[in-house]
Order: sequence, then structure tokens, then C-alpha cells
Amino acid sequence: MIYFDNASTTRPFPEVVEKIQQTLTSHYGNPSSTHSLGRSAKSLIENARKNIAKWLNVNASELIFTSGGTEANNMILRSAVRDLGVKTIITSKIEHHAVLHCVEHLQREYGIDILYVQLSEVGDVDLHDLEYLLQRTENQKVLVSLMHVNNEIGNMLPITKVGELCKTYNAYFHSDTVQSIGHFPLDLKAFPIDFITASAHKFHGTKGIGFAYVRKGIPLRGLIFGGEQEKGMRSGTENLHNIVAMETALNESYKNLTTSTEHIKSIKKHFIESVRKYFPEAKFNGNSGNMESSSYTILNVAFPFSADKGVTLLFTLDLKGVACSKGSACQSGSVQNSHVLSAFLSEEQLKMPSLRFSFSVYNTKDEVDKVINILREIQK
Repeated sequence: MIYFDNASTTRPFPEVVEKIQQTLTSHYGNPSSTHSLGRSAKSLIENARKNIAKWLNVNASELIFTSGGTEANNMILRSAVRDLGVKTIITSKIEHHAVLHCVEHLQREYGIDILYVQLSEVGDVDLHDLEYLLQRTENQKVLVSLMHVNNEIGNMLPITKVGELCKTYNAYFHSDTVQSIGHFPLDLKAFPIDFITASAHKFHGTKGIGFAYVRKGIPLRGLIFGGEQEKGMRSGTENLHNIVAMETALNESYKNLTTSTEHIKSIKKHFIESVRKYFPEAKFNGNSGNMESSSYTILNVAFPFSADKGVTLLFTLDLKGVACSKGSACQSGSVQNSHVLSAFLSEEQLKMPSLRFSFSVYNTKDEVDKVINILREIQK
């Protein structure tokens, strides 16, 4: 199997698997217990929190462990409305459904206003329109929620500029950084931001674990009640083995970031060149074909295939041993067009079948060549 679906989930590092086995074998105590096994388990969690915080240049107390990005996004968005009195959320139509669907529910439940910032013809957030919306709502409690790296087209938000705009107009700023944590260095002290979210299985950790960053001094309350875990923000016995596995995955990702980034960039560049050579009528969706303005991990291609081939393209590739996707894994079974592409492409452009290929350090140029040859066979 050629695995080009790393934006959906990544293969865990060997060090991660080893850490899980070691933790389950030797540190099986409940972190809330007061005996030695419980204390050692609690110590592992707090050490993991401190080490993760160092990579982001934040205080350990500002990190809350969750089951992943979806829970972290929901916790922040819902708590901002409930606890901070947010009346307006400014977002975009290309956000992950963990944000979009949550915001829609908040509108029905609390009657908040949703404002969608305009997008360019390649799906970039229009910063002038964002400032216009912030000016319109300057006297309200506002939260801006815009993702750092789009999970389908790889477009990158100028996160520093957005943070500065939000600070100027006294708006809270939340960014879904699920596709950027572990792939790009983020110094959260370097620009104004209030909330971010992360998910370990996007950077070679395990599924079912992630975290939220909540800037110190913002009085949010949790959504899950029962015990007092995570300082009362997230009740329930901590997912110890996955927390330390996430710490290990992030350490390995950032420790080897320069080498792995160059390797993955070379693969994406080779893929782009091959598509241009053998499929000159193909289009790169969003900024994904631009190495400078998109994530080096994601490439989204609209192929010049007939409608009948487009319907079965993903299935055919799977039968031939290639794993990729049409977009977010959360909606991969949908027969509808991607909501991300539909937000900025024309009806005519949407007729071309699009595929997302996403890369990791485990991929090779030889795999790219094999996939291109398979696509050429399908076209014939």
C-alpha cells in the first residue's frame, strides 16, 4: 500500500509505540491515586505537559489534554460563548467541520451571529474583509476562528497578521492548528493568540489524544464534569499512555523537523512536476501547487478525467494499492463535493475530479512515480 493520506492520520513513530508499551506495562496506576503508582503516573502527565509547552513557548498550565482536535475545538468555541459572552463568531467556509458544525449548533442554541470572511479565488482568507468585519463588530464580544493550515488544500493563514488584527479590535482569536503542530515551529508568545488546538495522530502520535491551549487569565469552564482532572477543565481519568506517546511524537517531530521538512518538500515538488508533465490540463486546487504559500505536506489536484472515471477514481486507486482521499477523512464517504472546494471554485471547476495527496517522512519519490503511472493507466 502506498500511503498518501497523512493529513487524515499518520503512521506512529516506532518510539511512540515503544513508549505506549512501556507505559502500559510499568505505569498502570490511576494518576488521581495517592499511592506511588498513582504519583508516578501523575508525574508522567505533568512532565509531558511541560515538555509540550516548551515547544510552543507557553506555560504548562495553559495546556489541557483532550481526546483530539474535535473535542478541543468544541470546548473552546462552546466555552467562549457560554463563559466569555461571545455574541459573534467570525470564521470561514473552509474550516474543518469540527469548527463549522459546532458554530452552527451554537447559533441554534444561543442565537449568536456567524460572519463568514470572504475568500480569494484560491481560497485564501481576505484580510481586508476580516478587518471590515472586525470594525463592524468592534463594540461586541467577538471570537475569530480561522485555521492555520487548511486540511484539504494546504493554504496557510498569515496567523501573525490575523492575531494582530484581532488584538487591535479586541477580539478573541482561536486557530485550529491540527495540521501545523509538529510540522511548523509555533512560538505562541511571538504573536497575540488566545486558543489553539492539536491532535497527536497528525504528527505520528496516536488517535484519541490531543490538547487545547487556553491563554492564561481567560476564564473558561470545562464541558465534561465528574472529577477535577485537568484543573477541572476536562473530567475523566487521564489517557496516560497516549499523553506520553503524544509527548514522544512531538519531541521526535520537532527534533528532526529540518531534515523531515526537506525530505517531504522534495516529494511534493516531484509530485507537482510529474503532474505538470503527464497531466498538463490538471489544476492544483487552492495554493497547494505553490511550494511557498502552502503546507509542504498537502497537494490537492483536479485531474482532467471524464465524469465516469471521476466517480470511481478513489475506489480504483484503492484497488491498485494507493491510499489518498477526496478531502477530509471525516466526510470521505460523502458523494457531495468537498465543502472546502465548493467555497471558492466555480461549478465548471468542480466537475473535474479532485484528489488530496498528503505526505510524511515515510514516503518516497519512487512511490510518487508509481502513483503517476497508475493515474496514467486510468486515464488511458
